[in-house]
Amino acid sequence: MDEIPSSSLRRSLRLAGLPAAHAGRAALGLGKRIGGRPAELAAAEVQARTAAQLFQTLGELKGGAMKLGQAMSAMESAMPAELAGTYREALERLQEAAPPMPTDVVHQVLAEELGADWRQRFSSFDDQPAAAASIGQVHRATLDDGTQVAVKVQYPGAADALLADVRHLDRLTPLARLGAPSVDLPALFAGLRERLSEELDYEREAETQRAFVAGFAGDDDYVVPRVVSATPRVLVSEWVDGTPLSAVIRQADQDERDRAGLLLLRLLLSAPERVGRIHGDPHPGNFRLDAHGRLVVLDFGSAEPMTRGWPPRLARLLRAAVDGEAAALHTEMVAAALMSPDAIDPDALLRIADPWIEPARHDSFQFRRPWLQSEVRRWSTPRSPESRLQRKVRVPPQHMLVQRVAFGLLGVLTSLDATVPVRAEIERWIPGATSPPP
Repeated sequence: MDEIPSSSLRRSLRLAGLPAAHAGRAALGLGKRIGGRPAELAAAEVQARTAAQLFQTLGELKGGAMKLGQAMSAMESAMPAELAGTYREALERLQEAAPPMPTDVVHQVLAEELGADWRQRFSSFDDQPAAAASIGQVHRATLDDGTQVAVKVQYPGAADALLADVRHLDRLTPLARLGAPSVDLPALFAGLRERLSEELDYEREAETQRAFVAGFAGDDDYVVPRVVSATPRVLVSEWVDGTPLSAVIRQADQDERDRAGLLLLRLLLSAPERVGRIHGDPHPGNFRLDAHGRLVVLDFGSAEPMTRGWPPRLARLLRAAVDGEAAALHTEMVAAALMSPDAIDPDALLRIADPWIEPARHDSFQFRRPWLQSEVRRWSTPRSPESRLQRKVRVPPQHMLVQRVAFGLLGVLTSLDATVPVRAEIERWIPGATSPPP
C-alpha cells in the first residue's frame, strides 16, 4: 500500500463488505448452533471475526471511514454488553494504532512538504509511527536544540479518499448502529461530510491549535502542545508524554478516572468562552493524562468557531429542561428549529428528554454504563415514544458538531465510569443554563 486506497469503486466495495461479512458470519454462527455447537461460543466467534475486520478495513481505508470508526469508539460504552468486549477492543485500537503507511511513503511526503533536506530539520526521526489518525499518522522526532516533537504526516491520497467516503459513508449504517443505535446517522454523516475536507489542511489545524494554546495558557490543569511549524500536509508540535485516555479507562483508579472526566467536561464547556471555538473530536485517542494529572489535548483538525461563546438560546433550553418547565422547553425547541410546534405534546417531550438532563440536576453524577445502555435502548426501540420523537427532531447543520461533541463526551464519561460535578461546570461556563440555588 503506497497511499490511501482512493478508487471510489474499491472503497465502496470494501465498505459494503463490512455489513455483508457480518451477516455472513452470523449465518455461519447459526449453522454451528444448529449443528450442536454452544450458542455463546458461536456468537463470540462471529463477533470477534467481525470486529477484527472492522479494525482492519476502517484502519486501512483511513479517511472518512476511519473517522467514523473513531467516532464510534467514543460511544462504545453504549454498546450492548454482549457486543462491548470484542468491538471495544477493535475500536480502541483505531484510536491509537491503525495500520501504518510504509516508511518510504512517509519520507516522500516529508520531502514534498519540507524539502529534500527534511532530515536536517531533526537530529533524530523515528520511522515507527507513535500514533495513527484518520488522515495522518504521528512520528516522534527531536529538533537540534533537543526539543522533542510530534510530526504528523498526512497520508497520500487523503483528499481523494475523503471524496470517495463522502459518497459511500451511508453504506456503514448497519455497523454504525452497533455502536450508536439511537444517533441520527444520516445527520451524523452529513456533519462528517461538511467537516472532513477542512481537516485536510494542517495549516488551518495549526491556527486552531495556536488559539487553544493561547486560551489555556497558564492553566495548571491543561497542556496544549505548542506548534513548531506547519505545511498543508505536515504539522510539527511539541511532544508531550502522558497516559492515553483509553489506558486510563482500562486500568486507572477511580480518582484518576474522575479527574480525567472532570477535565474533559471542563475543556469542552469552557473552550467557546476561552478560545472562541469548540474542540470537535472528543474521542479518547485525542487526550492524555500527564504525570502531574493535567489533561493533554491533541488533534485540532475538527473545530468550529464560536466567537461569542455559547448562544443564549442554548442556556434557555438547558434551564427549561433542568427546571422541568415543559412549556418553556417545548417553546425553545421550536424556536431553535429543532422540531415543529405540533411534533409532540410539551409534557411528553419533557418526560422523554428528562433522563438525559438528570446529570445536570445533581452536585455530582456518576456516568454508569447500565444507565447509558438503558437510555440507548429506549431511543432505539422501534415505535417507542423516544424513537418516534427522534424522527421528528431536526438538527440544523450549524448545530451538528455540537451534537457530535455532546454524544462523544457522554460516551467517554461513561467509559470512564466518572463521577463529575456536571451542574457546577454548566453553571460556570454557560451562564443562565441553570436556576440559582434557593
